[in-house]
Formats: sequence, structure tokens, C-alpha cells
Amino acid sequence: MASATNRKPRTPARSTSRPAAQRRIEEPEDDFVEPDVTEAEAQESEAVNKHVTGMLCGEEVRIIPPGAWRQSWQNLLNNGQVGAFMEIVLHPDDYEVFLDLDPTNDEVGELINDAATRAGESLGKSSGPAPSSRRTRRR
Repeated sequence: MASATNRKPRTPARSTSRPAAQRRIEEPEDDFVEPDVTEAEAQESEAVNKHVTGMLCGEEVRIIPPGAWRQSWQNLLNNGQVGAFMEIVLHPDDYEVFLDLDPTNDEVGELINDAATRAGESLGKSSGPAPSSRRTRRR
């Protein structure tokens, strides 16, 4: 039979008469004041330095890589509003080149694929699900 005297007495972790120590969290002093920026300016500044180069009808243009496109931009492209889409994703200096070249849909697609490749992205078609490795016998 085990003796209860071998056990240490249990005490509460903190006495209710003693309040918990107050931790003071020091806020780092920051002299940075965030400027007021419109949503459009924020999107534009986010896209700065994200351009990659791609070939459009033999001309090199700068374009935001497909992985950085907003869904609203993709929707423009999917809805056939290629001009509005290109105005957003092309560097502002290269949009005039796009207008002057008046590329075909295939040429725009080649530009997008080229930009994705240069950005290290793959836009290839999915191979689909892998076939089952388990063989089944038909009866």
C-alpha cells in the first residue's frame, strides 16, 4: 500500500490574493508616416519592378508576369477586353508599342507564354489525373 506522504502538496500556480504581473509592451518608435494612396496608385506601385520582358511581334516589351495578375485583370482578358487588359499589364511605355503593332490573338498569347517562361512560371495544360497504378481485372 502506497503512502500518501511521498507526494508533494499541490499548490495553485498563483495565489488569488496576488495579481498577475503586468507586462509592459513597448511600441517601437517609428517616424514613418504612411502617405495617402489611392487604390489605383497602390496597384501600380505594387507592379513596379515586377515586369519581365517578352517578345511581341519581334519587339521586346515589359509585362507583369501572369502569376502576379489580379483576378479582375484576368477577367478582362477572358471577356475579350484585350486592349484594357494590356493597358494594365504592359509597362506604360510599352502600351503604345502594343497599339502600334496591333497584334493578333495568337501573338498576344505568345507574349503571355514568353513572359511566363521568363518569370519561371508554367502556363502549360494540366496533364490531368494520373492513371491508377492498381490493375483491375474485368469479368
